[in-house]
Amino acid sequence: MKGEQHMAMERQTIAAIATGAGGGIGVVRISGPEALKITDRIFKGKKSPLDMKGYTGCLGRVHDGEGDLDEAVLFVYRAPHSYTGEDVAELSCHGSAFLLERVLAAAIGAGAVPAGRGEFTKRAFLNGKMTLPQAESVVDLVAGESRQAARAALQARDGALFHAIREINDLLMDAAAHISAWIDYPEEDVEEVLMSDLSHTLTEAGSRLAKLASGYDQGRMIRQGISTAIVGSANVGKSTLMNLLTGYEKSIVTDIPGTTRDVIEDTVRVGDLVLHLSDTAGIRNTSDVVERMGVERSVSRLETCDLILAVFDGSRPLTEGDRSLLERLDGRLAIGLCNKSDLPRQADLDEIRRHVCRVLEISAREGEGLEQLEQAISELVGINQLDSSAGMLANQRQLSCVTRALRSLEEAKNALGYGQTLDAVSVELEEAIDALLELTGQKASEAVIDRVFEQFCVGK
Repeated sequence: MKGEQHMAMERQTIAAIATGAGGGIGVVRISGPEALKITDRIFKGKKSPLDMKGYTGCLGRVHDGEGDLDEAVLFVYRAPHSYTGEDVAELSCHGSAFLLERVLAAAIGAGAVPAGRGEFTKRAFLNGKMTLPQAESVVDLVAGESRQAARAALQARDGALFHAIREINDLLMDAAAHISAWIDYPEEDVEEVLMSDLSHTLTEAGSRLAKLASGYDQGRMIRQGISTAIVGSANVGKSTLMNLLTGYEKSIVTDIPGTTRDVIEDTVRVGDLVLHLSDTAGIRNTSDVVERMGVERSVSRLETCDLILAVFDGSRPLTEGDRSLLERLDGRLAIGLCNKSDLPRQADLDEIRRHVCRVLEISAREGEGLEQLEQAISELVGINQLDSSAGMLANQRQLSCVTRALRSLEEAKNALGYGQTLDAVSVELEEAIDALLELTGQKASEAVIDRVFEQFCVGK
């Protein structure tokens, strides 16, 4: 499949705007066998693109049939030493969307075809310039919203996950090859397959894969941010906390219970953490139809978020509504925030701790407790313990491949334990190997590859 895609792409030269809107500079990228010839038809400088060496630039003007379009700097990259592995020309123009569209139209008029989503990176993968996990890391590098997200994506771009998976797969392929040789060539002097050694290999490989899978949720939160719900009874200070975290009056704050009637959302950075915040309606029984709909949405958000910031009014004893909320927090990733610490405390912190693993006293109105909250979130989510340099799973596709491999390894261990033939063990080993080769892209179907690059924007 990969070969068929490669051959089809080799016949076309593609072009696209490779930068986002609104910048001072924009880039139109052209890649393929005719890239330099096409560029020569629309660019005039001191040098012809056809005569330029790789990794060199030239100042000139881009034009179409109606005349000059813009002053531009042309950078030339020659195959195979380019991002895509093909001849590449990049025209750096002024960032006007109108000008960039005109330059792109000129390139298409000169013989290029519009690039599809992620097609430049797809060509890099098909030309062996990067593995599939490295290609997927490009999406995370572009979308990263925090230092840790960028670091994790860069580690993936450097091949951390690929190397981790390859080491595991090498163990499995060595074991599979040994079994095959032992079964198929009994007359040869092949070392006997020892059940203890094979069991150790299966356990070791499974342990490494399980570690990767267990870090998926933390890695996802690093890359995508932490879905966080601010919940609590009416009038405990949820909206004041929301405004404190966002830095402006996002939510209306009054002394009247039930002011927030819908889910108010915003994305904030707390230290090096990105929180996708939802300020929810106060959870309470109400006869108001609109407020009741808000309460229902609050409960729904509470059930689906990654992290819960449960707010309680520390200046009063816990209410039945507070206790009802606490029961919902059992077993959840949650931080109990005893608000209004600037007032005498009457709430029972020990009762909160019986349901929530971390409890902090804060004053959202006075802005006290933010640093402690940041530290508590980092510790609770487990981000501080993650080692991105060891390789991290970046998406559901990769997690699915690891899960399938783990399932096959478990079946192989069961077959070994039940005294079944080595043929049965070998079949499960091959299934695990295939799943990991699909993860790295070494044995991925065309449909899988297409699905990966559908997530990209045009120009990447």
